Amino acid sequence: MNIIFANLPRRTCWSGLIVVCSLLLGACSSGQSTANSSVTPVDYGVLVMAHGGGTQWNASVEQAISELRSEYPVSIAFGMADAGSMERAVRQLESEGVAHVGVVRMFISGESWYERTEQILGIEDGAPSKRQAQQEAVGQTAMRMPMGFWQIDSDLAFHMSPEGLADAEEMDRVLLDRISALSRQPDDEVVVVLAHGPGDDAENQRWIDKISQRTQLARDELGLHAVRTFTLREDWQDKRELAEQQIRDYIAKANAAGRQALVIPYRVQGFGPYHEVLAGLDYRADETGLVPHDNVIQWIQNQADSLRAEATDHAISLLAASP
Repeated sequence: MNIIFANLPRRTCWSGLIVVCSLLLGACSSGQSTANSSVTPVDYGVLVMAHGGGTQWNASVEQAISELRSEYPVSIAFGMADAGSMERAVRQLESEGVAHVGVVRMFISGESWYERTEQILGIEDGAPSKRQAQQEAVGQTAMRMPMGFWQIDSDLAFHMSPEGLADAEEMDRVLLDRISALSRQPDDEVVVVLAHGPGDDAENQRWIDKISQRTQLARDELGLHAVRTFTLREDWQDKRELAEQQIRDYIAKANAAGRQALVIPYRVQGFGPYHEVLAGLDYRADETGLVPHDNVIQWIQNQADSLRAEATDHAISLLAASP
């Protein structure tokens, strides 16, 4: 996993960083492996970003991170990289005494709101100050986006992975289990995996390609007649109409051939708008998204642990390179 490390020279957490690194280097010199070194739980916390939804949607995310809370301070920022929600989560972690934060973005695509998140956290330039954002919003309430966009003023060092759930090999098992639970005669079944999808055509194809990779384990183990991934492109009406027709045509063709369609939502939680999209077609679905599943919990844990380890390695390298 590659991480994005906040630009530490313009932050004010060097004293804590040097203490941590000195302790780690001392451990290394006493014979301990750097692989086992890490920022302590007191110094390190986790910010989980998730789209958010209704009560059940949010509760499913809370449940997925419950085990993580036993190891690290954890806060959640619901929304599509909303500066207001993210700032509240950051303030919570600050109050718990952390200096380093691993940002686990629980989105299907790692590309979703990636640059926006970097700017809000100050990893990259581009977001105005909160005061500037508020001044620009005065008198423009009707035109304003519901999500806030400003750079959060914080001394925390943020560490961020570009990975999303479409990149996660842990999801291979989730799909296998979902399909296995629905399958009766696999050689006579077609699996339709449905995801939200973006507006950009090239990015949309990357969604399809990555999610299709996540279905390979099920293809190998179950002997299904076919597996196909579609995106509905839900927020772009003209593209949605075409996508919806392609999805319906595919299932209708399978129905006409006497094959059973199994519909699997590649969403964090629930079935989204697929009831309406698939009305009148013959398909089988349990209407469950990726959560709840132990492998989603494992992915979150793996992300948090990897970000902590890489943050520590980076801090050690900075100290070693300093005069």
